[in-house]
Amino acid sequence: MRTVLVAAGITIEGRRVLLSRRKKGSHLEGHWEFPGGKVEDGEDPRAALRRELVEELGIDVEVGEIVDVTFHRYDDAEKAVLLLFFEATRRVGSAEPRPLDVAEVRWAEATDLDPSAFPPADLAVLAKVRARLTA
Repeated sequence: MRTVLVAAGITIEGRRVLLSRRKKGSHLEGHWEFPGGKVEDGEDPRAALRRELVEELGIDVEVGEIVDVTFHRYDDAEKAVLLLFFEATRRVGSAEPRPLDVAEVRWAEATDLDPSAFPPADLAVLAKVRARLTA
């Protein structure tokens, strides 16, 4: 079983967090997730997150501290993921997020974070994000 290193962004503005929906034909299609993607060999995870958010959502971010780290095995896809969740803040002048390489994007409030709509690997960080949104 191979392990994939993934960097994901927790972008909070006001009392909302930025989410993206996985495209049809992808593993876990239709699930909402914190946007990001695979870290390439030799790539810094923070640089990978910035690159992925430009490619997928067209936004420029400043990547901050790690919010959470999760390891999850997906036996159905014969892979495991090591997920690094970082704080990500849109830079001044950044475009509004739009679905360039994802099915959909949305700003969600704490009450919108239904665990059944997220991949299993994202569930551990949901409580932390909810707490930040309601603080």
